[in-house]
Amino acid sequence: MDVILLEKIHRLGALGDRVTVSAGYGRNYLVPQRKAVPATPDNIARFEEQRAELERAQADALGSATARAEALKDMVVTVTAKAGAEGKLFGSVGTADIAAAVSAAGVTIEKREVRLPNGALREVGDFAVEVHLHADVDAEITVRIVAEDGIAQG
Repeated sequence: MDVILLEKIHRLGALGDRVTVSAGYGRNYLVPQRKAVPATPDNIARFEEQRAELERAQADALGSATARAEALKDMVVTVTAKAGAEGKLFGSVGTADIAAAVSAAGVTIEKREVRLPNGALREVGDFAVEVHLHADVDAEITVRIVAEDGIAQG
């Protein structure tokens, strides 16, 4: 299936690129999310008319993502969780917990922007966590997990 990308998509292409994707990926994700349109002659003409507006919107999104990345630079957020004597957590700290802690610190991020390639964090300590803000903008924050007070620590 040939589609025209309406925004930059990591590992696929930039705004305006005409790419071939599997029919399912195009029909079920790219088109419903308004990230692409089928590459028909009508859609190609309509895209060329809207190209300047789409490029301006993409530049604005990149600018706001860059500003958010600057705000996240060198940020350390603390998350408290119940932990056992050896520092193992009862449960885990996931993307929603990290996003809530960063938002409480003053920078709004969504849980889908937090990247945990090795899964949820399950022990006390400091962890470097990547935040994917835009196709071209990533930031790194430090998440400090501390044991909740009142827990018997050995």
